[in-house]
Amino acid sequence: TNFVFGSMNDQGLAFFFLKVLCPIVFISALIGILQHIRVLPVIIRAIGFLLSKVNGMGKLESFNAVSSLILGQSENFIAYKDILGKISRNRMYTMAATAMSTVSMSIVGAYMTMLEPKYVVAALVLNMFSTFIVLSLINPYRVDASEENIQMSNLHEGQSFFEMLGEYILAGFKVAIIVAAMLIGFIALIAALNALFATVTGWFGYSISFQGILGYIFYPIAWVMGVPSSEALQVGSIMATK
Repeated sequence: TNFVFGSMNDQGLAFFFLKVLCPIVFISALIGILQHIRVLPVIIRAIGFLLSKVNGMGKLESFNAVSSLILGQSENFIAYKDILGKISRNRMYTMAATAMSTVSMSIVGAYMTMLEPKYVVAALVLNMFSTFIVLSLINPYRVDASEENIQMSNLHEGQSFFEMLGEYILAGFKVAIIVAAMLIGFIALIAALNALFATVTGWFGYSISFQGILGYIFYPIAWVMGVPSSEALQVGSIMATK
């Protein structure tokens, strides 16, 4: 990033794009290399087999949960981009839900500066297993033998190393741009709603933002989860925003 963007990184400019989104390109290239040399399929079978014995789900879903913890929500689906169209809707839902229950390692580093690392690590693992419990209730299904035997080892047969590498680098950069665009759009919409609600409620002498109202709505849920009353309003607002 320093070579392309110069001193912007050193000056702290475009921090989120350079520090959080640009690493997606590197991780995407790394995934491509591991897949090309047949290492990633072995990891999938090993981790998926062990974890599937615990949660009773398919090997692909089990590996997806672990890779989401390591790679993050955006990067981990690059590993399956060629087989997503071959799996059932139930499996796709499970993979999306397990990915949404985790955060990228780059974001985890930021969390560890605010909380003790042991609590952050514990939360990541608990989120993963609690997601499996919820999914077994709301999205039960059985994986057919034909689906379970989806092979990822020959997905890039016939491609040269640099052809494959270029494809994955471009895929990673596209993911980074898409994530940036989605963040800009959703954050702008939330800011607009906050301004609108603050203006309307200000006519009545209250001036409450949209996120503030959501905090009151989710206050009981946060309190039931064990959040102290003094912090439940803020936690409820964060939960609703997510």
